[in-house]
Amino acid sequence: MKIGVLSDTHIPDRGKDLPRKVIEAFKGVDMIIHAGDLVDLSVVDALSKLCANVKAVSGNMDPGEIRQRFPAKLVIPVGKFKIGVMHGWGPPNKLEDVIEEAFRHDPVDVIIFGHSHQAIQKQKGKVLFFNPGSPTDTVFAPFNSCGILEINETIEARLIKL
Repeated sequence: MKIGVLSDTHIPDRGKDLPRKVIEAFKGVDMIIHAGDLVDLSVVDALSKLCANVKAVSGNMDPGEIRQRFPAKLVIPVGKFKIGVMHGWGPPNKLEDVIEEAFRHDPVDVIIFGHSHQAIQKQKGKVLFFNPGSPTDTVFAPFNSCGILEINETIEARLIKL
């Protein structure tokens, strides 16, 4: 299964639309996961045109209508693996600790998160921590990015600089 991963789109505040490079990177994906701070539901509509299977969580900058539609935390089974998704909160230097604690009782193989706008791909024990960064904002990051997960018998992740 090929999964497009993004977070912190902040549309229309930080960008008018999804960047073309995201649309190109997500062609042919089986699922799209958005790790919060959509800011506007039009992001879900745009992603749904690329793939019918869109999962999302709400983030700290999302308004009430998004918080009502999308939970703060998800666990998504994919084959023999489980993906945890949560936006995150607080200072960036404590973000991974916050996320790790939130999934302490959930047996997950991957944790997708956002909030810092910084692309991260690192293994901590048996869990892959994956932050796709932001495709529209570089206030806290050196580049815009998104990500792809390929899940079959193993999990392969890659960050995509935009």
